[in-house]
Amino acid sequence: MIKKIYISFVFALMASFGFAQVDRTTAPEPTPAKEINIGEPTTFTLKNGLKVFVVENHKLPRVAFSLTFDRDPILEGDQAGYVSMAGQMLMKGTKNRTKAELDQDIDFIGANINTYSTGMYATSLTKHQDKLMELMTDVLFNPAFPEDELDKLKKQTLSGLAASKDDPNAIASNVRGKLVYGDDHPYGEFETEETVENITLEEIKAYYSSYFRPNIGYLAIVGDITPKEAKKLIKKNFEKWEKGDVPTNEYAMPTPPEETFVALVDREASVQSVINVTYPVELTIGSEDVLTARVLNQILGGGFSSRLMQNLREDNAFTYGARSSLSADEFVGSFTASASVRNEVTDSAVNEFMAELAMINEEGVTQDELDAAKASISGSFARSLESPQTVASFAINTARYNLPKDYYANYLKNLEAVTLEDVKAAAQKYILPNNANILVVGKGEDVAENLSQFGEVKYYNRKGEEYDPNDKSAMPAGLTAEKVLEKYFEALGGKSKIEAVKSMKTSYSASVQGQNISINEVKDNTNYKQEVAMGPMVISKVLVNDEGVKVFQQGQEVPLPEQTKSAVKAGAKIFPELYYSEMEATLELKNVEEINGKPAYGVSVTMPSGQSSTSYFDAESGLKVKTSSAQATEEIKSYKEVDGIMIPEKRAINQGFQMNADLQSAEINVEIKEDTFQ
Repeated sequence: MIKKIYISFVFALMASFGFAQVDRTTAPEPTPAKEINIGEPTTFTLKNGLKVFVVENHKLPRVAFSLTFDRDPILEGDQAGYVSMAGQMLMKGTKNRTKAELDQDIDFIGANINTYSTGMYATSLTKHQDKLMELMTDVLFNPAFPEDELDKLKKQTLSGLAASKDDPNAIASNVRGKLVYGDDHPYGEFETEETVENITLEEIKAYYSSYFRPNIGYLAIVGDITPKEAKKLIKKNFEKWEKGDVPTNEYAMPTPPEETFVALVDREASVQSVINVTYPVELTIGSEDVLTARVLNQILGGGFSSRLMQNLREDNAFTYGARSSLSADEFVGSFTASASVRNEVTDSAVNEFMAELAMINEEGVTQDELDAAKASISGSFARSLESPQTVASFAINTARYNLPKDYYANYLKNLEAVTLEDVKAAAQKYILPNNANILVVGKGEDVAENLSQFGEVKYYNRKGEEYDPNDKSAMPAGLTAEKVLEKYFEALGGKSKIEAVKSMKTSYSASVQGQNISINEVKDNTNYKQEVAMGPMVISKVLVNDEGVKVFQQGQEVPLPEQTKSAVKAGAKIFPELYYSEMEATLELKNVEEINGKPAYGVSVTMPSGQSSTSYFDAESGLKVKTSSAQATEEIKSYKEVDGIMIPEKRAINQGFQMNADLQSAEINVEIKEDTFQ
């Protein structure tokens, strides 16, 4: 009782002094957004046209130089990849320093220099800024472009392409570019093994000479340096840099499809489908819609609480993550909504994607969603201001894209001014469920039929080229799966010769994530043993014998589904294709696919257990060049003749990770000890 009286007395006393009681039943009104005092960088322009922006920040004794060239996109054609490679080649040595010497000099002062196709970045302690500038200008003005370094770079690039060749996300990224932008736009290009092989030093030098010019350059200097010091340093090192005429390029504006359709990339090894709903949009940097579009996308698919994430992950458990992006660009923007889902729910997931797009297009968003999106974007913007580099990038963007001088200072005010009506108008303008490419990279056999409800299903290969899976016109008249196999047997050395092979031992060396391993196999058409070892240590072992199929990982037996056991048992055959009839396998001649630049015939094989795979046989030689299954994809790059029989020599195997295996030895009809398969 005394406590209640005391509390009442306190509230009465507060009221007598003019203090109002807080109503905790309603959320407080947000305070008006304030103009942000970002700070003006010091700017000046050299006579050669180089625009310089200096942002002082004396909190740490460091300084950073960021140089950016404002050029049009470049269509690289049959040398796609050379533009990116030109940027990387700048760090491979100068006319004054070898690559090793350059790396040593940079490390000696604890600096960092990175180069790329549209500029470079360099940073060090302030006390080393003169040395840093010497190194930076040596790289910028005196690149040596050594041929041997280009060869190394091409090999590294080819290795990376091989590793990602069967990655469904990489496939989706490549094909998406083709669908959204088309063949004749730089944004639709991607590197292939063929284009990388075509890259020449002359093309790289020509790119450097054409585009590394001060009159399209923007140099940001951020850190422990005064404008006076910066101006003296830049004039000393950059004033003699000669300006030049820089090529400009124009491209037709990509447009969304006239009506929504499904672009299916049939990846037979897929147990998941990668889904992208995507199309181009006319949304340029600095346009009035950019901020509203960001709010719209934040609500639709910009974070964990977004509609797509809550629907596909939380409500339906289709995926770990579903997101979207609505991106502005200097030339052409794009929209993409994406997720990876199980084969069996692919059509259901696409249905939810399209329903969410239609709903936000027709109905707009709620006030709660709008407030939450604004708060999230405002927080991200505020955090970005903690970096001095942000101030420099704001200044450069303002100059490059001709933005209003107060564009960033009023960012939060303009964000706060976005209304429900603005977001709905943006949704109707940029969210186009009836004019979208629904790209699915997945197992066509499992998903194609149910995807037809969303529009015409068109098949695309991994190069983004449309094809008809039922079109056999590219195949010789009368060709069958059985005839393809007969030619394969002859290519191996002749059917009678390979039927006479009763046992085989092979040993391959390989490298996985930097670790050297050996793969040793023994087969006799009934029994099978495979050991994968790292030095003397056996990592895994597979056994097929009278007792059945067993798999061991580091000495521990791993339980296997019956379907998998059936597939492993079939692998005990030295040449499994000889025994398809005996194994009651169903064969189907599928299509023609270009592999290693040559046409290859695809033969689908389905076992009674339901396990299926597709092998591709070179149309000219008849040799098997690729096999895809749910477990792995393997490409055979070359063969070696052993006792008159062709044995795979170089193999590229992808089981979720890339492994290149090289044949070390092969023995045919060798005596096998009785305990080998125990």
